[in-house]
Amino acid sequence: MLSKVLVANRGEIALRVIRACRELGVRSVAVYSTADADSLHRMLADEAVCIGPPPAQSSYLNVPAIVSAAELTGADAIHPGYGFLAENARFAEICARVGIKFIGPSAEVISTMGDKAAARETAKRAGVPITPGSEGLCASASEVREIGKRFGYPLVVKASAGGGGKGMRVVRSESEVEGAFREASREAGAAFGDGSLYVEKFLEELRHIEIQVLGDAHGGSYAFPERDCSVQRRYQKLIEESPAPGLPEKHREGLMESAKKLVDSLGYEGAGTVEFVYSGGEFYFIEMNTRLQVEHPVTEMVSGVDLVAEQLRVAAGEKLDLPEGYERPEGHAMEFRINAEDPKRNFLPQAGNVEFYNPPGGPGVRVDSHLYAGYRVPPNYDSLLAKLIVHGKDRPVALARGARALDEFAISGLETTLPLHLAVLEDEEFRRGGVPTRFLDGRALTSDGGIPRLS
Repeated sequence: MLSKVLVANRGEIALRVIRACRELGVRSVAVYSTADADSLHRMLADEAVCIGPPPAQSSYLNVPAIVSAAELTGADAIHPGYGFLAENARFAEICARVGIKFIGPSAEVISTMGDKAAARETAKRAGVPITPGSEGLCASASEVREIGKRFGYPLVVKASAGGGGKGMRVVRSESEVEGAFREASREAGAAFGDGSLYVEKFLEELRHIEIQVLGDAHGGSYAFPERDCSVQRRYQKLIEESPAPGLPEKHREGLMESAKKLVDSLGYEGAGTVEFVYSGGEFYFIEMNTRLQVEHPVTEMVSGVDLVAEQLRVAAGEKLDLPEGYERPEGHAMEFRINAEDPKRNFLPQAGNVEFYNPPGGPGVRVDSHLYAGYRVPPNYDSLLAKLIVHGKDRPVALARGARALDEFAISGLETTLPLHLAVLEDEEFRRGGVPTRFLDGRALTSDGGIPRLS
């Protein structure tokens, strides 16, 4: 096993990794910015090193400072968490060059799967179904028009280097191609330093379903029960659940088989997620995240596998040995992302002091959070404050448990998305299960705490 791991992240994911290290007898090193001087991850790690001022570029994205902290403290590995440097191939390469184990796949795999167009081609070669669209990148609007003639409209142009909806435009007719291509390329260039685009057929009614995977250096690869991540706002996930409501067993098996094919073709090591869209009884690969996901606890609850502990074991060179039955979901789990945003004011970002904090408890309830009463939420980073995860014998029990736990959850001093989650759980369409990704489009909390019905 590794002897000391530096956690190159902050907030709840840094705590999650630190706790896994402690249970495995591995010492941990926290890095923190001056804005996080009062953070729990700094306090609970065995050692802590300040790496810079609040801006992420000067701290959590500061590769020389992070590598120096690892060398100074004698860490033999770095866990990147999610976000920041988690999918930065250059960072993984630098770690390898200085003899520090990067807890994740190789720089080559990160680079390949980080390029969305290259990832599509890789998946296609592995026998994984992909959405009809361009063969590689589109160099001009005229190439997009040719694809429109071949597959019809609507199409969607996407940033090859991107994510989170940036550098993405839906094109509903040939007359929209020129403007959409120009705007998407400009936005992608500004956001990712790369304006290259590819094109796919745009599916109007779809669900977002993903498969958690693990791989080791001994050729072992594993695919877990699916997660449904269709409740989103501006392409950012808000609620995830496993298993996906109403998904036929043959499609569940097909998704897991496809994800495993891709992992095997890559010689993948560590944790990752293969993401699909599901529409009209068909599923198509869209991308692979070569890191731990925010929603990994959902899979942990239905599989009984500690994914972070397995990441650490893989990084130490061990062979994965998962418990029997991990591939069959046990009960039903749901995760609710509690963000520092005001859902009644168009999700206005929040910052400030947490005056009161009361997380819920009871059977089947888990809270991953870095909050405490008196903690100051800085304005510099992602808005995620906490993740509430509930587990029950079936979906109705998970829904009831989620409503009870959300009602019990109290955070005062700043507005959060807690009321939105309660409103979603009361929505008849959501309770039936299988909502599309457009479920929350154009909807925000009303003054009475409800969400307007879809037209």
